[in-house]
Order: sequence, then structure tokens, then C-alpha cells
Amino acid sequence: MGWIDKVNSFVARSAVGRWFRLEGSGAKHERVGSKFSIELRAGLTIFVAMAYIISTNALILTDSGGTCDCDREEFGATCDGDPAYTTCLQGIKLDIITATCAISCLACILMGLLANLPIALAPGMGLNAYFAYTVVGYHGTGKVSYENALAAVCLEGIIFFVLSAIGLRQWFARMIPSALKTATGTGIGIYLAFIGLQSSAGIGLITSSSATLVELGGCPPEYRDENNVCTSHHMEGGPTWLGVLGLMLIGTMLLYRFKGAILVGIFIIAIISWPRPTSVTYFPHTQAGDEAFDFFKKVVTFHPIQNTLAKFHWDASSGDFWIALITFLYVDILDCTGTMFSMAKFGGFMDERTQDFEGSSMAFLVDSAAITIGSVFGSSPVTAFIESGAGIAEGGRTGICTIVTGIMFFIALFFAPIFASFPPWATGPALIVVGSMMMQNVTQINWKYVGDALPAFITIIMIPFGYSIGYGLIAGIGSFIFMNSLAFIVYKVSRGRIAPPNFGQRDNWVAFVTQGGFKSNIPSWMMWVAGKSRDTFSSHGSVAENASYDLDSTTELKEVAVSTYPHSSSPQPPHSPQRLV
Repeated sequence: MGWIDKVNSFVARSAVGRWFRLEGSGAKHERVGSKFSIELRAGLTIFVAMAYIISTNALILTDSGGTCDCDREEFGATCDGDPAYTTCLQGIKLDIITATCAISCLACILMGLLANLPIALAPGMGLNAYFAYTVVGYHGTGKVSYENALAAVCLEGIIFFVLSAIGLRQWFARMIPSALKTATGTGIGIYLAFIGLQSSAGIGLITSSSATLVELGGCPPEYRDENNVCTSHHMEGGPTWLGVLGLMLIGTMLLYRFKGAILVGIFIIAIISWPRPTSVTYFPHTQAGDEAFDFFKKVVTFHPIQNTLAKFHWDASSGDFWIALITFLYVDILDCTGTMFSMAKFGGFMDERTQDFEGSSMAFLVDSAAITIGSVFGSSPVTAFIESGAGIAEGGRTGICTIVTGIMFFIALFFAPIFASFPPWATGPALIVVGSMMMQNVTQINWKYVGDALPAFITIIMIPFGYSIGYGLIAGIGSFIFMNSLAFIVYKVSRGRIAPPNFGQRDNWVAFVTQGGFKSNIPSWMMWVAGKSRDTFSSHGSVAENASYDLDSTTELKEVAVSTYPHSSSPQPPHSPQRLV
């Protein structure tokens, strides 16, 4: 037995191993295959894969102008000509770097410690762009001020926390058909790969096109126009080919089951990209490159938040404030729900009978609390990161993995120059590889019945093409409800005489709902308020209502759920649609 095995065995037998249910800990419901050393490596992999958020989130939110302002009559609406405004923006950028590291650290540690899940949290991409460019506007040219927008984010987190505490958020998540949950994971996989192929967070193989929206790119940055379209020299960019090399290196190492393949691949490409006098450097001799290299050379630095801490302006009189709040709510709840359930399915935590995963209640509570705390720091909404799939692919199965990621974000508070300097063509290959891994569950979709297959397919394609997990879920849920509700109504009105030829092959979710699963999935406190008998439920109560089973981290949600939903245990025969309704 090597020293790594001895360490794994020692940790597994300790109180730490029992709390996180490591394999060999003797805890009830051990996580099969979970080892301390693997969790460490997986946590580091997640951090490296999502470290780009440190600089990217700062760049995007700084474009909102933050708390900076100028004489707009003299310098124009965007204040671009004001030197003092430009200096102020540099301070905002450093504030947001600190805020991003701080809230990511806190959220990841809480997720790992309380929910015991390998799902990392950080300020979400997409939501930060909506915050900066639509709500606040470039340099404050929008209809809502930066301080007022932070108040909307804070209120969103509070609403989410209440919904999670009373069980409604979990109830909504479990009512999403299983075919759409599976499709969401597949769509996120394509979405990840699509991001990894672009230049902003990937290898730059795909760029935008005025004629076909996207096209084969790979050109050097100097041959792109203001819309990021390659004007010439396609596939001649050194960073693109270096990214392709990283993809092949990771793929080859995975082929031989090399431990830490994704992490090693990222570090190799990053180290190659750091020296300046090369065609693949991350620090070209430009103004932006010089600034990035000067920041990189600092190595160790810490900047306290000075301008964005608790800068709230509570003014709900504007209709734009409520539009922003509602948009944050529905996009974030669908994005986070889709990501968490997809990661749970990818990691093998999903209970197919209850369509839930262990630790879900606490995970949603942590997420909502992180949103509110992040707004105090001056950040846009926090959400679950799909890059968590990189750590799960490395073998991460417990909250130790996420705690390691959180610790790395804490270290990044002092080593931000290093961790903010991983080039996108180093992390892009990891996203592509993880995307390919997340495709494996597509075979579990019920492709035999169009009422399940078409909404699932719409979900899959709309997530990457709509560039939003939330929009993909909206499209999938809407089409699923329309098609299946219409078929169900026709079936009922015709008394069973008119039905699709393979009506009995539809997803068991329909049977779950029509046989009382919908009612039994409602939190019992709501049934009590409605005057219904609590005898409707088993002695354990509903899973959504029993958040306490997550709070003490000692009782398995699956165990409660199995006893709560006896009707979904056995599929109905395909030749007997009458038994399904």
C-alpha cells in the first residue's frame, strides 16, 4: 500500500470521512469510488477550469461603470474621455476581482460542507452580462443604476432563500419531466463545448460571421474586426493550434486513463503561453497585454474592496427595477436548477424514482444565500457552474471537492495575478472534453415517443443556440406541456378511443403526475393551509417539506423519497395506456 492509499484510508476512517461519506468510512450510503486524493485533484481541476471567471467577471462588471460617475454633459454619455473616470474604473475592476474570489470561496465551501456535493458556485456568466450591459448599461447608460441593480440582486437572493426554505423551489425542480432533465445535461454538454470552441473562453476555433452567424475561425487577433469576425488568415492563429494541441493531449491521456489528465493538460498549455516573446503568448506587446503582464508579474497581491461593498440603493418605484428583478429570478432559477440536476445526474447522485438528488434542499439554500452575500460584495448573481463537470469527470463525488475549489479561490485572493492569467485556449480544451462526457446520457431519453423526444430535442438545441440554460428549459417545458396536454385532453374527451399509437410508451412522469405524484410532491404545509388532511402523506412527509433531512447531513434524501412515492416504482406495460391515466 502506497502512501497515497494510506492517506486515503486514514481520512476515510476519520470523522471527516464519515461526514463526507467517503468510500471505506463506514458511513451510511458511502459515495462509491470516492477517495480523498481524488477529491483534492477534482477540486483543483474545477478551480482551474473556472478560474477565468476571476478576470472575466471583473472585466464585464467594470463595463457597467460600477459606482463611478462623471460630468456626462462635458464628457459624453459613456464618460470615455474623462481620465478620472478611467482611474476609478481601474479601482472597480480590482474590487470586483476581490469580490469574485471572496464570494466564490464562501459559496463553494458552504456547498461542500453543508450539501456534500461537488458543484461549485461563482458569479454566473450571462447573468453578469445582462447585469452590466442591459440593466445598468455600458458605463451606466442603462435605466437602472449600479446600486439599484445590486439591490435587485439582493432581493432576488432573499426571495430564492424563502422559496427554498419552504420547499417550493425544490418542488418546481422535481416536477420537470425526467426526459427534460436528461436533455438539459446533454444540452449543457454541447453548450460547454461551444464555449470551449470560441475565443472569449476557448480555443478560438469558431468565430462569429455576418452571413452564417458562426464560421471556422482560428485567425490571429489582429485579423479580426470589431465584431470578432476573421477577415483573413483563417486557421493560422498560434493560440488556436495550441488549444487544439491541448485538446489532443487531454484526450490521449484520458485514453490511457491517466489520472489528472484534464488538470495536467490545462497547466501544460498555460505554462507554454506565459512567456512573452512567442506567437502564442497570453501577454502580447499591446496596451492590454502590457497591463495584463504587469498584473501577472505582481504574483502576490491583495486589494480590499473599497468602492462596491454594500452599495445598495433601495428604490423599487421604477418599472425597470422590477423587470430586472423578475428576469434575474426566472433566468437564475432555471439556469441553476438545470445545472444542479445535470451535474447530479452526471455524478450519479440522481434518484430516478423521485427525480431528486441528495442534498438538494441545502444546495438551493446555499445558492440563494450566496446570491444575497455576493450582492453585498458588489457582484451580479451567483449560480452553479457547469465547469463542475470537469471535477466530476476527474472522479469528484463529495463536498471535499468543492471545499478544495473554495480554498483555491481564497488563495486566489492573494495570488490573483497568477490565477487570473490562465489563457482561454488552455481551459477551452477541458470544456470540450467535459462536453463530450456529458453526452453519454442522451441514450436515456425516451426517443420512441414523440411527446418526450421532441421537447427533449428542443431543450438540447436551444441551450447552446439560445446561449442560455434557462431559455432552453423554457422552450422544452413549454413544448412538453402543449403536446402532452393536448394528447391527454383528446384521450379523455374521446374516452380512450383517440390516442397516439404508442401512447403507452410515454415517459413515466405522466403516470407519476396522473396517479397522484403531483399532489404528494407538494410541501405538506401547503396542504395544511389548504385544509387537506396530512394523512395524504407518509409518516416522513414530502421530500420538499423535509429540508431538515439535508440540514443535519446525516439522513439520505433518497431514503425518504422512496417511501414517499410508491406509485412511481414500476413502469406500466406499453400495451395498456388506460392504466397510466
